Amino acid sequence: MNQKITYKLPNGISLEIKREDLLHPFISGNKFRKLKYNLLQAKAEKQETVLTFGGAYSNHIAAVAYAGKEQGFKTIGVIRGDELGEKIDENTTLQFAQECGMQFEFVTREAYRLKTEPSFIANLKNKFGSFYLVPEGGTNEYAVKGCEEILTEEDTKFDYICCAVGTGGTISGIINSAFPNQKVLGFPALKGDFLKDEIRKFATSENWELITDYHFGGYGKVNEELIQFINQFYKQTEVPLDPIYTGKMVFGVIDLIQKDYFPHNSKILLIHTGGLQGIQGMNTLLKSKNKTLIEVQ
Repeated sequence: MNQKITYKLPNGISLEIKREDLLHPFISGNKFRKLKYNLLQAKAEKQETVLTFGGAYSNHIAAVAYAGKEQGFKTIGVIRGDELGEKIDENTTLQFAQECGMQFEFVTREAYRLKTEPSFIANLKNKFGSFYLVPEGGTNEYAVKGCEEILTEEDTKFDYICCAVGTGGTISGIINSAFPNQKVLGFPALKGDFLKDEIRKFATSENWELITDYHFGGYGKVNEELIQFINQFYKQTEVPLDPIYTGKMVFGVIDLIQKDYFPHNSKILLIHTGGLQGIQGMNTLLKSKNKTLIEVQ
């Protein structure tokens, strides 16, 4: 569903946002898209367990845990940070995943960097037995296939498609399904140019560009300006934004509009990739630092 954004914008520019966050109450946005074909493949391979990776407040971990519960899979989450094993009760994401039946394997940050190494995977199989592996963030060929279904025929009218970028799977699917008249703009939530190479592994077109100026210091980093923007945007539009991904993207698009980046009368579609479950964890952190809270729920 596309929702018009009633922001006061210059130069005849119009904005709509695709509310992928409303796809499912718990498997929200791009996580729903990324898991769709992965879980079908897991069933085709007759696997009973799905194993994946993530950090303390990972949207992906929460989504896999619930999807596993819903689809009848056992789930295992390999979690970055061995100290978190004693802090589950302080972490709303891990609590939720555990309530959904997910089993955790907490590893050090050093060990976590080796998560794609064959020896690391072999050790996990020795410990847990056979499983279907979903990469961190969910990005693989099945995830991209699911994300190719985000755009529909009704979206042909837009000149620009904008989305946040984490591991590159969502934007790759959007690039592959975008129409010839459209340009896809990605707003990375983390620092570094390595994402271009990740996207090129899956993208079949050159109709895209990464805008790297709106990560706010890196993954999971926020400041007062971003929090105030998210709160104000919600008051004006009733659209909640998460602070890790979509909030940064929407901030960036609005800022670029004000800076005359887009041609006059451009029609822009924003992709809301969900992730709202992470707001509670972010607010816990902000509260501990006596910072402004995100007020969108």
